[in-house]
Amino acid sequence: MNLTQLSREVAAAAREVGQFIRQESKNFSQDKVEYKGTNDLVSYVDKEAEKQVLKALHQALPEAGVVSEEDPESHKLSQTKYHWIIDPLDGTTNFIHGVPIYSVSIALLEGETPILGVVYEVNQDECFSATKGGGAFLNERPIQTSSIAKAKQALLATGFPYTDFERMDEYIAVLRHLMQHTHGLRRMGSAAVDLAYVAAGRFDAFFEYNLNAWDVAAGALIVQEAGGEVSTFNGGQNFIFGREIVATNGHLMPHLLPLIQQFWV
Repeated sequence: MNLTQLSREVAAAAREVGQFIRQESKNFSQDKVEYKGTNDLVSYVDKEAEKQVLKALHQALPEAGVVSEEDPESHKLSQTKYHWIIDPLDGTTNFIHGVPIYSVSIALLEGETPILGVVYEVNQDECFSATKGGGAFLNERPIQTSSIAKAKQALLATGFPYTDFERMDEYIAVLRHLMQHTHGLRRMGSAAVDLAYVAAGRFDAFFEYNLNAWDVAAGALIVQEAGGEVSTFNGGQNFIFGREIVATNGHLMPHLLPLIQQFWV
């Protein structure tokens, strides 16, 4: 398998789907929104984008299985060697409300290990990509994480819970500390974009809980290939399926992880 060539094909597919999403955003109406659960939104745009992505990926690697957000029956890995992990529109709530931060996220797993990742931020026309051992890129130019080594100089990203509120007290305790001891916190609304921005050095770290594989698989690899470090809240490596993630520039993990663990018990 030529991962470099495959990455180009996936990036082209993500861009094409992104063009469809961008066109639909011009006349999108909220009466076309459906609810999968509390605050869990979906539209025909998500569904059609998924169809387009799947068609392109099947042509690129027909033997691979699929885990996709919009297909509940696909949410577990099958027995195949490779799996595409897809979020056709990461940041649906932003899209629905006209907030211009959302993305197409595509990863390829070998077993449970990401070996290819593409995150295409639709509105800025920015395509972040990486292959395992091949480095990370933004619109085909190499990128790397920031060199910030002190938490007080860091800009962090996170996400807010929108369906699971059981751990709000612990979460707010973490936020309270970070608000007082960093350059600030940002909540973009697309975990894939947050991770891509860590890889590009725009954010110095990102953390969030209650996430799914399709939210993080592509972005996590891009962070790692850009020189960053990724783990779960307890320092483990099951960040793809563990539903929580900490991603840093490679310098801040010794500062951020113990802090999260201090409150997240």
